[in-house]
Amino acid sequence: MTTMSDQSSPNRVIIVLFSGLRPDLVSRSLTPNLDRLKRRGATLARQRTTYPSETLNSLTSLITGATPDRHGIVGNRFLDRVAAAPRLIDTSDDRLVEDLDAASGGHLVGAPSLGEILATNGKTFAVLASNSAGATRLLNHKARSLSQVTLSGHFARVATSAAMLERVEARLGPTPAPTPHGTPDLAGQAFLTSALLDEVWPQIRPDVAILSFGEPDTSSHHCGIGATPTLEAIRFLDRQFGRVLDWWESEGAPKGVHLIVASEHGQVTVHAQADLLDTLKATGMRCGQVPGPGIDAVVISGQVGAIYLTEPSDRAIRRLVGAMMERPWCGPVFTAAKSGEDGIASGSLARHLVFADHPRSADILFSFRGDDGLDSFGFPGRCWSPNSPVGFGVHGGLHAKEMSSLGILAGPLIRSGVESRVPSGICDFAPTVLSLLGISRPSTMTGRVLAELLIFGAEDPPTIETAHKARAGGYRQELRRVQVGATIYVDSADASSSNHRS
Repeated sequence: MTTMSDQSSPNRVIIVLFSGLRPDLVSRSLTPNLDRLKRRGATLARQRTTYPSETLNSLTSLITGATPDRHGIVGNRFLDRVAAAPRLIDTSDDRLVEDLDAASGGHLVGAPSLGEILATNGKTFAVLASNSAGATRLLNHKARSLSQVTLSGHFARVATSAAMLERVEARLGPTPAPTPHGTPDLAGQAFLTSALLDEVWPQIRPDVAILSFGEPDTSSHHCGIGATPTLEAIRFLDRQFGRVLDWWESEGAPKGVHLIVASEHGQVTVHAQADLLDTLKATGMRCGQVPGPGIDAVVISGQVGAIYLTEPSDRAIRRLVGAMMERPWCGPVFTAAKSGEDGIASGSLARHLVFADHPRSADILFSFRGDDGLDSFGFPGRCWSPNSPVGFGVHGGLHAKEMSSLGILAGPLIRSGVESRVPSGICDFAPTVLSLLGISRPSTMTGRVLAELLIFGAEDPPTIETAHKARAGGYRQELRRVQVGATIYVDSADASSSNHRS
C-alpha cells in the first residue's frame, strides 16, 4: 500500500475558490465543468464553513486550518478593544490589515498560515484573488516579507511581486477596475485565470496556488441568488474554471498536481427586515456603529450581529439579549459561558460552542432567524436582515444553507467519482494540502486530514452528532455540532418563539 511518506513530494496543489457558491447550484446544465470535476474526483457532501459564515474569517480558517477562536479574525468587522483607543476594524481594507499586523509585531493572525508554513519548508506559494483587497491580503498576509507572489484581480497595489505584475499586465493589459454593484464581475476573474495559466504557473510552478474568484458572492448580494446576473456570473466562472480543468487534465494531473475546489460559505435570501437598532435602543442603551463618547454599545449589524459593550456587565448583556429574544427576527444567540454550555444571558448558549471565544469576540454574538422556505427563485433558505433588501442574498448566520459550502478534490492521490458523507469543514483543507506535500501540520490546526478521500486512506471515521439547546420564556434555540475523530464542526442552528411565527 502506498503511503504519503512514500512520495518523493512531486505533488502540487491548486485551490480554486468560488466565493459564496452554494453546492446546490452546481449542476450539469449551469456548471458543466464543475460537474465534470465531480465525476473525476471526490465530493464533500457534508462540507461546512466556520461561524460566522462570513468571507474574511472563513478564508483565514482555510489558510490556517484553524477555527476563529485560534486565528483571531472573528468576522469581517470587529472591535479592537486591546488598543489604547478601541477602534472598529474592517478587514476588507488591505492597508489596514498590513498596518495591524505590523503594529502587533506580526501577530494579527494567531496561527501560522499556509504561506508561512510552506516558506519554512522550502515550498513556493502564490495567491491570485479578485475578492476585496483585504481578503486577498489575508489569504497570505506575510507575502511581502516572504517574497511570495500575490496578484489581485482589481487592485494592483496588492501585488507582492512587481516583476510578476509587470509581466502579467504586459501580456493581459492593466489590472481591471472593479465593476459597479449589480453588474457581474467577469473581467477580474478572466484576468486572474489567464495570469495563473500563462504567467504564474510557467514562471514559478508554485507548490501551492490559490485562485480565488470573488463571484458569485457579489452578484448574489446585489441581485439575488438565482437572478439572471448571478447565473451569468456562475456560468462565466465555470468557463474560466474549465480552462484550468482542461490544463489540469492534460498537463497538471500527470505531473502530480491536485485540484481543490471550494466556496467559503453559502447564501440565503432575505425575506423580511429586522428592526435591530430600534430594539436595542428601546432598552435605554445608547448604541452606535463606531465607538465614541456617550456610546454604551457598539453594534456591528451585518448579517451576523456582534455587540460590544463599553462597560460589559452581566446585567447589561441580559437586558439586551432579553429584548432581542422577544423579536421574531432573533436567531441563535451566544455569550460568554456562565457554566458549561449555558451563556451569561438566559436562553443564550456559550460562545465557545461555535469556536468564538477570543479576546476580539463580541460580548453578544447572534444571527438572524432563518427558515427553509423557498425564495422567489425557488431556492430553499430565507432569513431576516437588518440591512439588505428583501430578495437579495446574504450570509453570516447559522442556517444550513449559509454554513454549507462547496468541496471537491481531485488528483493522482484522490479517490475518483465518490461522494463522501463524512462531515468535513473549511479548516480541513490546509492540513490535507500539507499531507499531500509530505509536510507535518502544526498543532495550531483544528482541522483534520481528509484521509477518507485518499486512495491509500482509511475507512470512513466514526461520527458523533450532538444538539445543544437553550430557552428563555417562549424563545428556544438549538445548535447542532458533529464530531469526526478529534475534530468538531458547527453544522447549523436555528431558533423559534412560541409567541411569534418564524
